Amino acid sequence: MGEQHTGWEAHGGVDHRSDAELVAAVGESDRGALHELFARHEPWLAVRLSRRCADPAIVDTAVQDTFLAVWRRPSAWRGEGEVAAWLWGIAVRSLLQQLRPRANVIERLRGLRSAPTASAEEEVLARVEHTDVGLAFSRLSPELQAVVQATVLDGLTTHEAAALLGIPSGTVKSRMNRARTQLREGLL
Repeated sequence: MGEQHTGWEAHGGVDHRSDAELVAAVGESDRGALHELFARHEPWLAVRLSRRCADPAIVDTAVQDTFLAVWRRPSAWRGEGEVAAWLWGIAVRSLLQQLRPRANVIERLRGLRSAPTASAEEEVLARVEHTDVGLAFSRLSPELQAVVQATVLDGLTTHEAAALLGIPSGTVKSRMNRARTQLREGLL
């Protein structure tokens, strides 16, 4: 066990390994490394996911599924970019998987709202819904709406949005260009 927990043990209970080093250690079945990744990233992942889904049980399941995916396939992180961005992509996909049985993303979020408080994104969407922008957005096809939501509301890169939506990066770019054109035309 000695090698697997040296980052934690050497510093009196504080693991000073980088996120990348922790992911590598998870690849060597280091449960302590997974625990440290969880301790570092679970709080902000839970907060960000709860802004997209008001059901705490679904958010909790998505967070747990995120770290289960990391445990099962740490090699999925290719060493490019930030580990946090990789975790966010897994978490968003996990959340969407939890919500998938229903149709429209916005309708799913509204249907799952258990408390009267809305997320920041829902409040913005509610304010925009009956404006010219909201009407133009509602006229977009579901495919174009999904790309706009992934890239604009969720802040994903083209590559992350492609992975999330299960389409090629080039398709994300072309759909986003079509969405921009249609939104511009809808606002004239």
